Amino acid sequence: MRQNHLVIILLSFLVMVCTGCTSTPKNENEMDMADPHESFNRKSYWFTDVIDRNILEPVADVYIEHVPVAIQRPIGNFYRNLAYPNVALNAFLQGKIRQGFEDSLRFAINSTIGIFGLADMAGHMGFKEHDEDFGQILGVWGLNSGSYIFVPVYGPSSQRDIADLPVSLFTDALFYASYAISGPIMIPLVFLRVVDKRARLSGPMKIRDQSALDPYLFVREAYTQQREFLIHDGNPPTDRYNHLYIDIEEVDDDENDEKSDGENDKKRNEVTE
Repeated sequence: MRQNHLVIILLSFLVMVCTGCTSTPKNENEMDMADPHESFNRKSYWFTDVIDRNILEPVADVYIEHVPVAIQRPIGNFYRNLAYPNVALNAFLQGKIRQGFEDSLRFAINSTIGIFGLADMAGHMGFKEHDEDFGQILGVWGLNSGSYIFVPVYGPSSQRDIADLPVSLFTDALFYASYAISGPIMIPLVFLRVVDKRARLSGPMKIRDQSALDPYLFVREAYTQQREFLIHDGNPPTDRYNHLYIDIEEVDDDENDEKSDGENDKKRNEVTE
């Protein structure tokens, strides 16, 4: 088991080193759509999609169809609670001291009164569930997202956000529980976590399949917008969109000018006749 942990750590380190060596955008305007590795990303997306459609999606569909919601909900609560120390830590790192203490208390309440997180007792007591990660921290600290990266099996990320992989690993209670729990028990626990997460993503996946002409671009744009939304706590700046309004106004002015010229020409023709 310890050897498996060392392998995971080494792989996470190598991913960070490799992505850190790639080129980064020079300014913030390049940050939004930077995808210089699109060829690799598309291959990675295709590989991940094949695994998802042939393995994860069928299993998740069976899980959704045959496991009652009354059981699915506690399972989802359990796994989210295991990963919640990552949220509390990153809240502190962002300077959200009060939220950090509330998130820590939320984890403690659900881990005890909530029976290892199966019941969201903290939520019933008024402690809201937040979503913080190390990638958001780096964004708040002013680090650009860098190039878009689609990590095989893991999913969409960026040069900045991929740094959350080792942080979320070491702040996951399941990682430390693996030292005390034997392999035959850990394997189904990890597998059930994957199935639970895929089941919760079933809705967005269906929307992608039904509405996206290019699923790869759909996922990339959705990920970019979601990350910006999370980094700014639901209030992303509107400055970067001002140029769209300027362009629209210019188009409207041009159309009005054309209409005015057409009306003037028509009046001249009428006077001439």
